[in-house]
Amino acid sequence: MTYSQTELTEALRQIDSTLHKLREVVKTLEAKDNPARYKSQLTLARRRIEAFTIAKDLVERELKNAE
Repeated sequence: MTYSQTELTEALRQIDSTLHKLREVVKTLEAKDNPARYKSQLTLARRRIEAFTIAKDLVERELKNAE
C-alpha cells in the first residue's frame, strides 16, 4: 500500500506523541513506592515503546525513500 507524504508525516507525529506519553507512564510507574507491584504494566509499556520505536523507524525510512 502506498501512503502520501502527508499521511506519513502525520503518522510520525502521532507515533512521537504516543512514545512521549508511554515514556512518561514508565517514569511514573517506576517512581511509585512499590514499582514491582506494577511489573505487568511496566512490561506492557516498555514493549509498546519498542513497537512504536520500530514503527517510527519504518515511517522515517519510508519518508526518506519518498524524497
